[in-house]
Amino acid sequence: MIFFCKFHGFGNDYIVFEADQLKNLSSLGEFSKQVCHRNTGIGGDGIVVLEKLDGNSAEYSCRIINPDSSEAGFSGNGTRCAVAYLFHKNLWREKSLKLETKSGTKTYELLERNEKTFWFRAEVGKPKFDLPETELSKFFLEEVGKSQNAEGFALMMPDEATIINCTFVDIGNPVAVIFLEDFDQINWRQFGSKIENLTEIFPERTNVVFVKVLDTENIEIRIWERGAGETSSSGTCSIAAAVASASAGKTNRKVSVHAQGGTTEAVWREEDDEMLITGRADLAFCGEWIE
Repeated sequence: MIFFCKFHGFGNDYIVFEADQLKNLSSLGEFSKQVCHRNTGIGGDGIVVLEKLDGNSAEYSCRIINPDSSEAGFSGNGTRCAVAYLFHKNLWREKSLKLETKSGTKTYELLERNEKTFWFRAEVGKPKFDLPETELSKFFLEEVGKSQNAEGFALMMPDEATIINCTFVDIGNPVAVIFLEDFDQINWRQFGSKIENLTEIFPERTNVVFVKVLDTENIEIRIWERGAGETSSSGTCSIAAAVASASAGKTNRKVSVHAQGGTTEAVWREEDDEMLITGRADLAFCGEWIE
């Protein structure tokens, strides 16, 4: 039997395991496929695997495995669920904690908690705007003589005979940000799925977030996550949307990001370029998985 707890960040749900419970598995990816299945498994947008470290650079390491068996570089909600698990199980009692992820070390500060709800502010690093190096992006940047600017770059969608303006932000995970006047103007789920898999531009695939700017302090988003599909919330996509909006001059550097599952507070700090996410993780239930 393998013990787990399931948490969610505004409905974006993750199943948290400790690494020593999974050491006998032949394939972590296949295990994630099984347990994340909504009908035959526990159900989730991914699994989180936590392992205790020596504390020199971080207290714990955290791996995020998607429902399609791929591994994410980072997840805002997934890592928040991981840290909530540590507090819930009394494995960590200090106010702040450093978590080692595939995309670097992140710092989490506990702001508030009750029996099943945990609020954290996380420092998650600095954004990067360079497109992944592919033959197509090299041609685009060198031969055509263009670069991504505040308005992003034009992304041709041949099947729909449509050109979409897209801004790329790497926040530990690749994110394609697309601004819309209204979410009904396109089939954003269909476009999200196709853009995710444009491997000639995004060789490791990409998250896709559609953004509607409400005012300088509020944006609304719809999310298509790499390896998971449509999700009700995403810390990764929330902060990417906030950074892209501020970079384009559409909003301030501090915005409320409204997703279908709830609201994430996002800050892109001017003095040091650091990105901060404030949000919650809620315990859904704990149990045992029988192999």
